[in-house]
Order: sequence, then C-alpha cells, then structure tokens
Amino acid sequence: MRFILLPLLLALTACVTVDDNAGGEPLYYVMRHLNTPEGQRDPDLLPEGTAAAARVPELMARQRPAAIYVSDFKRTRQTAAAVAARWGLTPIVYNPADTPGLVARVRAGPWPVLIVGHSNTVPDIVEQLGGSRPAPLSHPDFGDLWRIEANGTTVRLRVPS
Repeated sequence: MRFILLPLLLALTACVTVDDNAGGEPLYYVMRHLNTPEGQRDPDLLPEGTAAAARVPELMARQRPAAIYVSDFKRTRQTAAAVAARWGLTPIVYNPADTPGLVARVRAGPWPVLIVGHSNTVPDIVEQLGGSRPAPLSHPDFGDLWRIEANGTTVRLRVPS
C-alpha cells in the first residue's frame, strides 16, 4: 500500500501552485482593463482583450490572489474574469472615484490583491500603494500589470499577446 500511495502523493505535490507570498507580506497587482473600442462608455472587451484576459492568470500563477477589486464596468469585470474563475474568487466592486478608499481597503489585506482599473486611475493607485508611479496611460495602452511589493519595489509585467 505504501508503494502505491507514495508515488500518488509525490504526483499531487508536484501539481500544487507555489505561493511566493507565503510570508504574508503585502503584495499588490494593478492593471488597466484590457483592449476596448475607443469612445464608448461601458464597452465589452474586444476579442484581443478577451484573449489577453485569459492569459492574465499565468502572470499570477505563483501568487494566488486572495482578493480581486474591479470597478463596476463590463471591461474591468471581463478583464478579471479568468483570474476569478481560476481561483474561485468573486471580484469586489470599488468606486473608481475613491482611490484613497480603495487603497485603504486593499492595504488592510488579505494579500495578494489584483486591482483592475482605468487609464486615469491606475497611475494613482500604483503610487498610493507605495509603488513607482507609471507614466500617464492613453487609450492604446493595454496589457501592463504592475506588481508592487511591500518595500515599494515595482515591477511592470506584460500580458503576453
């Protein structure tokens, strides 16, 4: 019986996702929603945005998010959908006009956290979470994911195209 269980146990442990944030340090991921048509109030993601959203979980594969925050727009919910589905999370809706309120809530934990925002909110969110402020974002700036560690180290990741 031991000879059957040991290989099974080893196979199962090889499939477990490693959490680089096991120590409980604050870890934040902030991104703008993915590709949308320009000039519409609440559009769905374009097909390339939907395809990119499906790849976001791979960027976070080593850090299972404990919470996901989205504004109440289709494009942010759709951007976060694959991450939420992968880890069985329900995104929390925040008011994009209240960055200080969002930051206070996110800083309280749990971590890691994914926040999906907009071109006019992401730079402020990153900075208020202690990261290096990104350059202003314009409409075609899709696909960046900022990782902000507890010490302020900010890494800009790119969603694979």
